[in-house]
Amino acid sequence: MRLRTVPLGVIGVFGLLIIIALTASVRSFAAPSAVPAWLQAHVGDGDGQISQVVLERARALYLKKVAQGAVKNSCYFAMDATRPGDLGNGMLGRRYYVVCEASQSFRAISSGHGGGRNLKGTVDFSNGRRCAKNFGNAMDSELTAGGAYMTREAKTSFKGFYRTGAKQDTAFLRTFIQFDGEGEAANARQRVIGGHAAQVMRGMCLRKNPNSSYADHDGMVPFGKLVDYAGGRSNGCTSWSAADAAQLIAMVKDNPTTLYIYPESRDIAAVASGHSASGSYWNASCLKEIGTPKFWQRKTLEPMIAQYKADHPAPPPQPLPICKGS
Repeated sequence: MRLRTVPLGVIGVFGLLIIIALTASVRSFAAPSAVPAWLQAHVGDGDGQISQVVLERARALYLKKVAQGAVKNSCYFAMDATRPGDLGNGMLGRRYYVVCEASQSFRAISSGHGGGRNLKGTVDFSNGRRCAKNFGNAMDSELTAGGAYMTREAKTSFKGFYRTGAKQDTAFLRTFIQFDGEGEAANARQRVIGGHAAQVMRGMCLRKNPNSSYADHDGMVPFGKLVDYAGGRSNGCTSWSAADAAQLIAMVKDNPTTLYIYPESRDIAAVASGHSASGSYWNASCLKEIGTPKFWQRKTLEPMIAQYKADHPAPPPQPLPICKGS
């Protein structure tokens, strides 16, 4: 049977337009898989750049959630925890990324990594300020767990007052963005993993201030020193400078988006074994410093932490002292 060619006149101009439209639709549907040129220009392993595998995974996660209708935010986040957090001389490594493709905006900022813990006499899975060697998802481990996350609800808590000027005190309110994770990061909510400003109150005591809305039944309010630890480590959460935190929290409050944190356990295993799997990499300067990275499995680490707690019970909580000179 011979196929007959149909003259253009039979199809008509309208039919030709339909064919062109369908072709364009197919192309536009396939286009998101390719990283646009403006964004590809930010790819690299230098400070302020994003490594190829981190971008590809973060972008794939974001596009999947958009297609599912779970995300309407025009921006998404990524973090590369293999990069150094402290570059020395007061410079912080930029390893947290904010990508807004609609406006062709790319930002690289600093972020803390999980400090881990040193359970003296039992096991040491602590991390230094500069580079992270240990990763994991165990409860109470204070380690970073790589993988896919979604930003969720924001909770703002009063932490206490601190001095900002002569006889002038300011309330410190810190907002925490809860993360929900998938796979190995699925227990993020149980671990209370999220994002917040790298600020904490230290040296707390109580002062008399019965007119304050934050006063307790005795008319006392907590008072302390506001400490910024943007150049340090976190308890496993993602911590940002105060200025960056304000911007990021505003972006995702009531408008969730995705966050992809690299590396996952498969990447750590590949690098540790010396057999770089497809798509796995490690920041060269940190790898030289830490030697071999390690992912601590929950089934291994959680019983050790539980036993340590049993052997070293925490002292009963003590009431805050009264501030001197109050």
